[in-house]
Amino acid sequence: MTDASDPVAPHPPGGVFDGTTHLYAVRVYYEDTDLSGIVYHANYLRWFERARSDVLRMLEIDQRAAIEAGEGAYAVADVQLRYIRPALLDDDVVIHTRCSELRAASVRMEQEAKRNGETICTAQLRVGFVAPNGRPRRQPEAWREAFTRILDTRPLGEPA
Repeated sequence: MTDASDPVAPHPPGGVFDGTTHLYAVRVYYEDTDLSGIVYHANYLRWFERARSDVLRMLEIDQRAAIEAGEGAYAVADVQLRYIRPALLDDDVVIHTRCSELRAASVRMEQEAKRNGETICTAQLRVGFVAPNGRPRRQPEAWREAFTRILDTRPLGEPA
């Protein structure tokens, strides 16, 4: 058995930044679909969450350390999804994530799931930083500074 320190072992998928937009690739597997081969609606939420987690990792925001230190963590406070076209078994989908608003205790993000450049699902959400007791708390200043590097206030879908 290999581990993460083994240079031959594969690493989990990661995304890349294209300007201020983060791109994260997923493939539709059988487990993602219903009996008709169409992606089950809740799986878009999972894909969007994975992409946002990768954004944090790439911005060097260590949520795990903050949780373990009792400082808090991000939690989705509000989300709106729009399903446009279904993703199907074996489709390659790219999740596009942008930070559209930054506040003291929250970040507003916009996400699109695209297949061959066509938007198939969108999400608009607000993620709040919360203390261990669940109450809103100011984000660490270094984290806010990291988000300013990718802040993009253009409307979703508008070209750069």
